[in-house]
Amino acid sequence: MTAPAMYGSAAVDAAERLREALAGHEITADVHDGYGLALVSVGVGLVVWSNGERFWWHTGWNAERRRAVYASQEATDPGRAARRIARLCEAAPPAPGTGSPL
Repeated sequence: MTAPAMYGSAAVDAAERLREALAGHEITADVHDGYGLALVSVGVGLVVWSNGERFWWHTGWNAERRRAVYASQEATDPGRAARRIARLCEAAPPAPGTGSPL
């Protein structure tokens, strides 16, 4: 079974706006779609999901609760999401073997 084409969907449109906003922070990203979601691949270990209404991404791990911690932003403000993601990228240690964050 193959995923339905999503080009032109709200999720892909939002992801493309985020990709453009990230480019303003000199962050190169790719957009992928399928199964009703769009993914913005920012780097090794950082993927931003969008359903067209929100963006969300993994920011860390809560050892006490044994669960992942996620950040979220309304898709109507891709600029703010891009600023938050850019700060996360700046704080991240270099990815193994790349010399660059994420």
